[in-house]
Amino acid sequence: MPLDAICLSAVAEELRAALVGGRIDKVYQPGRDEVVLAVRGSEGNGKLLLSASPNQPRAQLTTVSRENPGTPPMFCMLLRKHLTGGRILEIVQPPMERLLDFRLEVLDELGDRVERRLILECMGRRANLILLDGEGRIVDCLRRVDGDLASNQRQVLPGMFYRLPPAPDKLDLLACSEEERAAALENPMGKSLDKLLLDAFTGISPLIARELVFRAGEDPAALREELEKFRTEVQEKRFAPYLLVREGRAVDFTFLPILQYGPETECRRQERFSPMLDAFYETRDQAERVRQRGQDLIKSVTSARDRVARKLANQERELEATLDRERLRELGDIITSNLHAMHKGQSVLRAVDFYDPECREVEIRLDPLRTPQQNAAKYYKDYNKAKTAEEMLTIQIEKGEKELEYLNSVLENITLAEGERDLQEIRQELADTGYLRRGKTAAKREKRVSGKPMEFRSSAGLRISVGKNNSQNDQLTTKMAFKSDIWFHTQKIHGSHVILWTEGGTPDVQSLHEAAVLAAWFSQGREGKKVPVDYTPVKYVKKPAGARPGMVIYTTYETAYVDPDGELVKRLRIK
Repeated sequence: MPLDAICLSAVAEELRAALVGGRIDKVYQPGRDEVVLAVRGSEGNGKLLLSASPNQPRAQLTTVSRENPGTPPMFCMLLRKHLTGGRILEIVQPPMERLLDFRLEVLDELGDRVERRLILECMGRRANLILLDGEGRIVDCLRRVDGDLASNQRQVLPGMFYRLPPAPDKLDLLACSEEERAAALENPMGKSLDKLLLDAFTGISPLIARELVFRAGEDPAALREELEKFRTEVQEKRFAPYLLVREGRAVDFTFLPILQYGPETECRRQERFSPMLDAFYETRDQAERVRQRGQDLIKSVTSARDRVARKLANQERELEATLDRERLRELGDIITSNLHAMHKGQSVLRAVDFYDPECREVEIRLDPLRTPQQNAAKYYKDYNKAKTAEEMLTIQIEKGEKELEYLNSVLENITLAEGERDLQEIRQELADTGYLRRGKTAAKREKRVSGKPMEFRSSAGLRISVGKNNSQNDQLTTKMAFKSDIWFHTQKIHGSHVILWTEGGTPDVQSLHEAAVLAAWFSQGREGKKVPVDYTPVKYVKKPAGARPGMVIYTTYETAYVDPDGELVKRLRIK
């Protein structure tokens, strides 16, 4: 769910205990919408993630490593100038607002102690991170908002005094009176009860509104009692992190047990909010960073793939048209056998079709500008042309299908990229294969990067390597692996090459199964069940001459059917 005001207050309590009094050692900006502060506190060092992403804004402590860009963005440099060495005095949340105000004490250019404020607004597409000076004036912000009178949007620009976002025309559940709450629950318009709660009270998310109605059994009188219980829990800060898991996947999180989904959704109690948010958002964050940084790659590869797909469709239509070429030869034969009865200028020949078992009459269209002999020759020529076209189109379609398969594999590889280095390696591959242009000057200056495959360790202690792109797949399979090691790949599904290093011995069944699960997870079959994974010793895997990166053929294989398991992947990963 989006981080609503009440859930944010629960997270804020956790942050206060860990961060207040701590000093900011370093500032990073690994993504366009996120900033990480390395904080040294009384309980040790920690990393505070402040995300102003429109899709998943939040504040939390994090242990996930994020790759930083080679050149820090301007906003990051500004934060380093103003905040490095600063001490966190307090973390304030205005009542029922999705906003955290980090109040800091820092040293200015003259060495004097001054106040700075870093405000995180967790408000969906209007999320923002704003730096204020001691007087409440905006120094700069992650997103500048130049509102106008027509849009009636609050301006957020350097030099302006900061104003809180306009409060919604709703009741504050904690501040309003019992009479106001009772009046808000009157329903003359016949709204659904969860919609009634959302329209009446600020800070309540749709998930919580539905949960309160579910607990009340859709009874308006019981809903008042449930709302009072919920209000008491919030006032007393009786929060606990819960992760909602469906079919083995985390689908939501909240701060109280959720019962509305029934037995198909498991409500797992977690120890703390920050590790729960790390677990919930890790995959989503990586996908978002890859989407931002690899947007040019995705656009280029998608355009090339769509172009190849359109070309293939046209070629297949042309190939289908050549399947009737035998009829062209037959019509040529009929014309030849009737030359004696024809004359120049004739546009139609009506003659017996001796290829028809019933010898019915057929009409053959002729070119009146051609002689009968030339018309017959034209049909024979079209026949031979169609015959040659079939041979050439078959070859071209085979090449096009391989090209389409390759481009789809590159798109899959982009989703596996863990940072700029992996994306750069894919750019190199696309430049080498001619899909990206590379200027001569740039080619001379550009240093080739070579990333490392992902590394895992099976339960029995055997090493498992997983390629993140086609270049790594080629290196793993054709250069690094020994002939006795075991190669895994999803059957007829794009995915990574996986190598189980046997160290010259016979691998155990559990290691084979775990390697197959890794192959299924790092493929387009990740969301499926019983994914077929082929495996065979490396000696049976060959790369044909002239094949695209990552493309191999293999023989003498076995197939395992496994379910992709993200938890197993995390457990086996070597950090």
